[in-house]
Amino acid sequence: MALSKSTFELEKILAEKGYEIIIGTDEVGRGPLCGPVVACAVAFRGSGFPEFDSESESNSGTRKMWDLVRDSKKLSEKQREEVFEFIHEHFHVGIGLCDHQTVDRINILEASFLSMKKAIQDLRRKMEMENPKTQNLEPKTCILVDGNKKIPNLSMEQMAVIGGDKIVKSISAASIVAKVTRDRMMEEFHQKYPQYGFDKHKGYGTKVHMDALLEHGACEIHRKSFGPVSRLANLKK
Repeated sequence: MALSKSTFELEKILAEKGYEIIIGTDEVGRGPLCGPVVACAVAFRGSGFPEFDSESESNSGTRKMWDLVRDSKKLSEKQREEVFEFIHEHFHVGIGLCDHQTVDRINILEASFLSMKKAIQDLRRKMEMENPKTQNLEPKTCILVDGNKKIPNLSMEQMAVIGGDKIVKSISAASIVAKVTRDRMMEEFHQKYPQYGFDKHKGYGTKVHMDALLEHGACEIHRKSFGPVSRLANLKK
């Protein structure tokens, strides 16, 4: 399926095959030297996926918002914030995270998988609370996971989609919500640890961040298992 933009095509195919709940999930925060890994899982709220065939629809404000639901890395911070609430209006949303201590304890890959499991659990809980009649039902469900690996030890059916955040609308939506959620958390951490500039680089290993590590050493939320953190902290002036 060669797609150049994010669409609902895969979700439509799965719906035609009888899947009642199609969940897109993605995580953000593997690369940073500090802070949590944050995952999001989403499921479209409507009974049918949007179609944008007519010229009037293509020029509408709603269509423009849907066009912003794409790879979060291709959006500006302003665009991600703009589409964040739109996604919550059109999708059920679940959030899961693993803090820096968990990352250090179980490693970053396992923490990424665990955060996605937590996000899926949070999503299902919220959907059941919104519609209690579904609590004892087991609708046919498929999890669409960004990347080339499925989530281990998860009983639900899954499909790993390489580049899913670029081509699958549900995964794109999850990637945006995860990114905005984590960025907001890092901005809060900046209030406590202003010397590191978390509000600018969000914990990634920029020169500003590396220089701050060298000058101040690691703070509470740094991932001590990450090489640059332990190395620069040991070289602290």
